[in-house]
Amino acid sequence: MECHVGTLCLRIHVGSARSLKDKRQVIRSLKDRLKARHNIALAEVSGQDSRQDCVIVAATVANSMTGARMTLDAVHEDAISLLGRDLTDAESDISPL
Repeated sequence: MECHVGTLCLRIHVGSARSLKDKRQVIRSLKDRLKARHNIALAEVSGQDSRQDCVIVAATVANSMTGARMTLDAVHEDAISLLGRDLTDAESDISPL
């Protein structure tokens, strides 16, 4: 049986955030939308105390590398459409289990 784990690291700078509450509202909305549209797990792994910056990691498990890649690409495209210029960088990795 073949199994692959894919991760997508999203670096985000919410330039319009004037407080942690503003940033958290944007991030919560993003996480809720991505979880609703895709079968992924999400975690904010860095920048929890920063007023404008954070790093979110999305993870998926698939039975093929192609399946994992398709899911991560779709998540990345949705993040771009939802965040626009606030998405400063994205990096993905897929590993066999």
